[in-house]
Amino acid sequence: MGNFFSNRVFGCVVIKSVNSNYNADFTHQPRTLPDGTIYATDKALKYTIRNYFKKAYPGEKIFYLKTLNSELQPRTLDESYEHYFGTYPKEKDAQLRRTVARNLFECLDVRLFGGTYAGKTSLSIHGPLQVTHGVNRFVEGVIYFEQIMTPFRNPNVSSAESTMSSLGTQSKLKEGHYVHSFSLNPHNSSDLVELCGGKAISEEDIARVKKALTQGATLYDSAAKVGTENELMLWVQLKAGSMLVLPSFVDLIRIGEDRKIDLSRVTEILERSSVAKQIETIELYYDPTVSEVIGAPSSSVLLELNP
Repeated sequence: MGNFFSNRVFGCVVIKSVNSNYNADFTHQPRTLPDGTIYATDKALKYTIRNYFKKAYPGEKIFYLKTLNSELQPRTLDESYEHYFGTYPKEKDAQLRRTVARNLFECLDVRLFGGTYAGKTSLSIHGPLQVTHGVNRFVEGVIYFEQIMTPFRNPNVSSAESTMSSLGTQSKLKEGHYVHSFSLNPHNSSDLVELCGGKAISEEDIARVKKALTQGATLYDSAAKVGTENELMLWVQLKAGSMLVLPSFVDLIRIGEDRKIDLSRVTEILERSSVAKQIETIELYYDPTVSEVIGAPSSSVLLELNP
């Protein structure tokens, strides 16, 4: 492992979704708030990150990602533990919790996001990286439906239609630009890491999560999510020891009909003298060929999404 990463970070990720369904509800439609605003849960972004870790770093353990047993069934929590770490520990009570916690910190996603373990023992790990729901900040939010045909008939239909290929329906979002805000505080889990002797978040972990935050959604290319891509990532890293608190960037970012990503209100906050003096670096990741960004912080370093 590399050196312990100790700086606090604030930032946001913009996910573009065109004729796609980034995050469906249980009716298979893009999720909407009561007022009709399109949104995605934090779990949607975290899934793309975990999936990226699994594909890009096959040697890393990713605990909170579905795996299958020999009968092609999802493993239980304790079965997943044994899959990664072998036979379940024989210790009791506090020693059992320490052993399980120490092993869980071997997993990259646990070091970053934490997690709840409610199996043969119970643990709650407060992860350093916290992600908000993503809200569509594009001025439109048009959901449409289309019929699709399968090559198979439905044997449960008793009418004449039982001899026909069955039909289905899928829904897509015409265009959306979801903004997730995030914060990173490495000290969230430092006490538990010290108590159990686990691995702390490292510089290498941070380099990997930056990759996932800029490429994970694009990499995850399922039938429903074709057209969903990483569009932008803003990384605001504070100086060591800074206790500065910044608001969520979700409502501060505007994306108009011209599809320009307006960071002006974020920049207004970051360039206040009381704030700017506590910032170590601002990194802005996007592809200027594909996206246009206005109002970016003057001190930001422009980096490629896919170097």
